[in-house]
Amino acid sequence: MGLNDTPAANRLHIGIFGRRNAGKSSVINAITGQDLAIVSELRGTTTDPVFKTMELLPLGPVMIIDTPGLDDEGSLGDMRIRKAYQVLNKTDLALLVLDATLGMTPEDEAILERIKAKKIPYVVAWNKMDLIEGGQITFPAGENSIAISSMSGANILELKELLARQIPEEENQGRKIIADLLSPEDLVVLVIPIDKAAPKGRLILPEQQTIRDILDAHASALVVQDTGLKNLLGRIGCRLRMVVTDSQAFETVAAITPAEIPLTSFSILFARYKGNLELTVRGVRTLSDLRDDDRVLIAEGCTHHRQCNDIGTVKLPNWIHQFTGRKIQFHYCSGTEFPDDLTSFRMIIHCGACMLNEREMKYRQQCAQDQSVPITNYGVSIAYMHGILKRSLQPFPELYALL
Repeated sequence: MGLNDTPAANRLHIGIFGRRNAGKSSVINAITGQDLAIVSELRGTTTDPVFKTMELLPLGPVMIIDTPGLDDEGSLGDMRIRKAYQVLNKTDLALLVLDATLGMTPEDEAILERIKAKKIPYVVAWNKMDLIEGGQITFPAGENSIAISSMSGANILELKELLARQIPEEENQGRKIIADLLSPEDLVVLVIPIDKAAPKGRLILPEQQTIRDILDAHASALVVQDTGLKNLLGRIGCRLRMVVTDSQAFETVAAITPAEIPLTSFSILFARYKGNLELTVRGVRTLSDLRDDDRVLIAEGCTHHRQCNDIGTVKLPNWIHQFTGRKIQFHYCSGTEFPDDLTSFRMIIHCGACMLNEREMKYRQQCAQDQSVPITNYGVSIAYMHGILKRSLQPFPELYALL
């Protein structure tokens, strides 16, 4: 996979913040060397967060997020400012752009305090240094600050280098989906059902990424539908390291796969990759305590066309009804919309988060923890309800004690 093919969720998310007309869009164009953002003297040109994927050396593949001005006005302005603050939940690296002719304003100070509170690496760019006599700017002590001019290009290269220094080298290398569980020449079988819900002519992102991660470990992957798994296992003469299945086929695959072969799911792997797997294992036990009229939030990180047998809105609620025997009130959210107030929900069941970056998934989990609402995910829930969760955690023996 080349840099241009890097999934958006795996890119470093750089949030650009600042007041209207501080020059955020001009700075984006300057550091990228492209006209990615609309530049205008009209205040408030950027009215919603704008997401752009690109390569930004020396950082590599990034997602740049241009946000509305922090001093927007009126009821719509308040909504835009709220959206700008929401971007912090997925920001891996923040760039606060200041108008050097105005200095640090209360709006700048407020967002900077929030950035620090969330422990997000950041840089403060004092833009329009070309309008300051002598170009000399005095920075507050201890800030990662730099004077720049998006118009003349002054210190833009230095700004990019300063941004890159905020991200530790080991963080740039990324976490592993499955590679850290494998040794070279291991063989992994991936079970991928092809049904009405499967996209035409391609594999979904978690499946693609898992295959690539296996190859990066110098191991081998065999891909099969659930209907062909039994015959495949009968023909394989070597010992398998692991079987990974789509969660919807968990019960079928568990019945076919010999007990000595570790078994897990794509969703469980991604629960570990994008967030806190232990938290989802602890949270799933709430399914056994649900009562009539309890409210359960089913959350997805992407928006997609729902099929007649959609897992989130059809299969999962049906399994929960069968497992609990209770009349549950199901509520749904998708994409970037995740409720601020979770206190009315008895529990949250989240998708595998393949379309969310790690910071946003962990933010959602932390919100649930802060409000004392148990949170789990699709794969963990399905395995638990089918009585095979402990087996599906074979690759992670440290979690056995939780069951």
